[in-house]
Amino acid sequence: MNYYANNEERVRLIAGLRDLAEFLDQNPQVPAPRNTDLLVFPPRGNDAEMFAEVDAIAEQIGATASAEAPAGHYRTVRDFGPVQYRAVAIPKSARDDEDGEAE
Repeated sequence: MNYYANNEERVRLIAGLRDLAEFLDQNPQVPAPRNTDLLVFPPRGNDAEMFAEVDAIAEQIGATASAEAPAGHYRTVRDFGPVQYRAVAIPKSARDDEDGEAE
């Protein structure tokens, strides 16, 4: 199973982001957030696999990855002004805490 957008979905996402930006630009009365995040999660797997995927994304976006986020989430970030692109891997221990049980 592919957890990332395929080519068609990617085109629609980019068009939607552009449409949103144009809409906000043309409608200054509509409230807008001060900042926003675009989150990408690697496919679930063991921690090493997910962390390796975040490392690969970090290389592609010209960033580094770290586990400095809450609950040991492993992430990489690239800022585009107040817009942040983040890839986040949630380690098994944190998923177990959220699920209330071990997987």
